Amino acid sequence: MIDAPVLPTETTPEGEQIVAPGVKPITLRDRLDWCARQPMAPKRNPNAPQKPCDLGLFDLEGRRQIDWIDEMRRGKP
Repeated sequence: MIDAPVLPTETTPEGEQIVAPGVKPITLRDRLDWCARQPMAPKRNPNAPQKPCDLGLFDLEGRRQIDWIDEMRRGKP
């Protein structure tokens, strides 16, 4: 009879589990790092598209408007 190879095990809340050779277990730090690298999403509807920021410095539509004071100074008829 051939003896089975001894594989490393780890204790989890579900019980003792075999760790596959060459695979390291996922730690709490790994999970937290992964969560921190994910983009921010709203809690109510995570698939909602982001609304444009049309305020102040980021208002691109406001920059495209013609300044009526400059037009009056040019003296257009």
